Order: sequence, then structure tokens, then C-alpha cells
Amino acid sequence: MTAPTAPAIEKYLGSSLRLLPQTAQLRALHTAIRDRDARPEDFVHYARRVIRMLIEAGMDLLPFEPYEVRTPTGAPYQGLRFASGLCGVTVVRAGESMEGELRAVCPGIRIGKILIQRDETTKEARLYYTALPADIADRHVLLLDPVMATGGTALAALRVLRDLGVPEENTVFVNLITVPEGVAAVCEEFPRVRIVTSAVEERLDENAWMLPGIGDFGDRYFGTDA
Repeated sequence: MTAPTAPAIEKYLGSSLRLLPQTAQLRALHTAIRDRDARPEDFVHYARRVIRMLIEAGMDLLPFEPYEVRTPTGAPYQGLRFASGLCGVTVVRAGESMEGELRAVCPGIRIGKILIQRDETTKEARLYYTALPADIADRHVLLLDPVMATGGTALAALRVLRDLGVPEENTVFVNLITVPEGVAAVCEEFPRVRIVTSAVEERLDENAWMLPGIGDFGDRYFGTDA
């Protein structure tokens, strides 16, 4: 059985899709976390470094407003601050690996949860549980999930946010690794959602695994892999 050809993503780059600069440092970090023989503590350490870069890049897409402060010299500084409320939403359980870095950048931030699981037979995403801020429709949302393959889980989570009144343009999907198939699926249904990722893989295989891939991120991060 031959896997379908991956769609082109060039039309999404710079608008819906933001790819971290593919520096030598980022490639070295990916080398560390993609190594199947990586020690669990090394996988977590280097994955957290990439996640921190993604969180910072995602926050750069949020709206800011002018804000003046006084420096220790007494002089004014014409700066910026976030223009409105912010919250994080993690897709349980792999998305919880990104919470620590978000809290490090934004202490005290509200974080909601969405539990979606993919049926291993049908490959369809099913929603099981949500726990979200009551005023989420008035907030900007950083949706956190490290892996996006077919896009089914991301689409299910984004539909939950849309149904609760969160405007598409108020959502930034922070994702560590994806494939063209997932990018196309999300961007076609949610063209105003911004995706921030550190890697776009070659394609999905016939079993919906990414190539070259990273394995089961949640199992590797939380130490539950066989």
C-alpha cells in the first residue's frame, strides 16, 4: 500500500504557518530528541528547550499595546504590553508536556484542558473531556499539542474553541512537529488560526505515522514507552 503524496505547504508559510528558523542549533536539538536511543532525561531536556522556543514564538503573534514605564534613571520608556487576556489550552496528555515552559514564561497563566483521543482503528478523533476558563471567548488562546499528524485532533480541539466563541484569529496553535497533511487540513478549515511549529516532516506513512518522525512523544516524554 502506497501512502498518498503530501500536499504542498508553501501557500501557508508566513500567513497561517510560522516555522521556526531552521538554525544549526535547532537541528542539533531535533537530532537529540529524534534519536531512538536517547536517554529519557535527555529527551525531556532537549524537548523542553525546543518547546520554550516555540512558546516565545507563539507569544510574539499576540497583540500588544503601547505602555510607558519609568526606568531607574527616571527617564520614560515607550514600551509595550499584552493588549488583552491570555490563556493556554493543552490537549491531554502530550500537550501537558508544554505547560511547564508556558508557566515559566507567563507565571499565573490560566490553563484549560481538552481530552481528545484517536481511535486506532478508524483514526478518527473523539472528544472526551473539557475544562476551560469560563471567559475563554474573551481571551487569546495558545493551544498546545506537540505533535500534529493527520490534523484530526487539532481540528477537534479547534472546533471546541470555535463553538465556545473563540475567534479563529485569537488562537495560536503551538506545535513541535507536524506534516504537510496536518497543516493543510487545519489551514483549510481554520485559515485565520496561526500555527507555530519547529519542523514539518516529509509525509505520513500508510499507518499515519510521520516520516522521519519522532515516535510517540507523550510516551517518550512521560517515560511510559515500552
